[in-house]
Amino acid sequence: MSTDKRVTIMTLNLRFGLARDGENAWEKRQDRVAGILEQYPADFIGFQEVNHFQAGFLAGHLPDHNHIGWYNKKTPWWQSNMIFYHNSWTCLGSRHHFLTPTPDIPSKLEGSKWPRQCVVGWFQKKGKDLVMANTHFDFYPRVQDKSAQLVLEFLSRFPLGLSSVITGDFNADPGSLAYERFMAHGFDEVLKGEKMTTFHGFSGKETFRHIDWILYQGGLILDGVRVVTDDFKGKFPSDHYPVISTFSWKDSPHLP
Repeated sequence: MSTDKRVTIMTLNLRFGLARDGENAWEKRQDRVAGILEQYPADFIGFQEVNHFQAGFLAGHLPDHNHIGWYNKKTPWWQSNMIFYHNSWTCLGSRHHFLTPTPDIPSKLEGSKWPRQCVVGWFQKKGKDLVMANTHFDFYPRVQDKSAQLVLEFLSRFPLGLSSVITGDFNADPGSLAYERFMAHGFDEVLKGEKMTTFHGFSGKETFRHIDWILYQGGLILDGVRVVTDDFKGKFPSDHYPVISTFSWKDSPHLP
C-alpha cells in the first residue's frame, strides 16, 4: 500500500463469472482471487468483466476500499468495469461512459461485438489528485483506436495537469493503433519496451499477449511494476495476470 507520497495501482480482468470454465469456474477460483488481493494490497484496483455476484465478493474482501462503476444492477449477466479505491482517498466525482459518441446511452461502436464501457473517477488525498479511468476494449483495431480517442475525450473534461492513470484490458498489444494514440497524447505504459505476457487463458504459459495495460502521465514517476504470475497448486485466479505498479509524484522524493 502507499504512503502519502506514493500510490499503488493494480489492473485485473476478473473473467466473466458466468462463463462455463469447468475447473476454472468462478466458484472454484474465487479463493485464489481473495489470495491475490490479500497478498498484493493496492490503493486502486481496476477490475474488468465483473458480474454482480463478483462485485459483492470484491466488496466483502476489500473492506478498506470503496468503489465506483457498478452499473445496471438489475441485469444479472451485466459486466461492469469497477474501480476499488482505498478509503484514505476521497472520490470527488465519477462518471460511467459507454465507448460511443452517445456515452450516457447503452450503445456500442460500429464494428464492436459488445457495448464497451469506461468508468472515470477524480480522487484526492492530502493535496494529491489522481484521475483514474478503467476500461475494456473490443477486438478490432479500428474500434480500439476510436475507443482510445473516446477515453482521451472523457479525460479531457478534467482540469489540465492532473496526474492520470488508465487501467484496462485493451485486447491489443503494444504497437497497436490504440496504444500509439495513447503514447501520442503523452501517456507511458508501465511495461513499455518489455516483452511480457498478461493474458494466458488459465494456462500459466507465456503467450506474449500483453493486452492489460496501466497507462500514466501528469507528474507520476514509476517506482516499480510486477506481473503477478502466482498460482495456487497450478491453478490461477483468472485467465489474465494482474499487473501492479507503484508511483510517486515528481514533487516528492523518488523512492527506490
